[in-house]
Amino acid sequence: MRVLIGQPIHEEGLSQLEHDIKVNKEIDIVLYPEGYILNEKVLEAACSIAKENKVMIITSYKKDNKNRAVIISNAGDIILERAKTLPDDNEELVPPLTVNYNGINIGYILCMEILKGMRDLKNVRETINFIAHPIGVGMFSDEQFDLWINEAIKIAKTYKTVVMGTSHADGSYRNCGTSLPISYCIDSTGEPIYISKSDTRTRIVDLDAKEVQVL
Repeated sequence: MRVLIGQPIHEEGLSQLEHDIKVNKEIDIVLYPEGYILNEKVLEAACSIAKENKVMIITSYKKDNKNRAVIISNAGDIILERAKTLPDDNEELVPPLTVNYNGINIGYILCMEILKGMRDLKNVRETINFIAHPIGVGMFSDEQFDLWINEAIKIAKTYKTVVMGTSHADGSYRNCGTSLPISYCIDSTGEPIYISKSDTRTRIVDLDAKEVQVL
């Protein structure tokens, strides 16, 4: 299974997504950041792209100016869609946390939900083949970067699953002016396949061979 992990800049359309799919013909999945898809109309276009190219798209879209989880199958169907969990510590992750498609159980954590993953993924009874982690913008400090990567490693080791995430290449948290773009893939033993900080190149990860190609 080959996953393209992209770090696009924010845009109104889907030109970067279309380009990544067009020039990388042998990928099975595209993982893009939180909020890449601007609205429901653009989401419809993304479904058409997924169907035309027989590629699964895992990302997030905006509805009523709020980010929502979304996975589009390689047949162009929305197979997972839900609200983003509120950041309050008492709020448990909003289900569904996984979707089974063609025998593959796909987990999904949206941006800061990574900080609730160790606690709440115990509610998932089935084995998770991999967890996708779309992130909105880069980290606002080295400490946050390390925290989120360490959480991903703990989740991978505890639940014996691959965890992979990516942010946009531009923007900053609440326009704070600091952004460390992040992209990573951790294998099911907790060992990094790769970890990228402030390097916005696209990667293609072969999950079976545990190999990464930098584009």
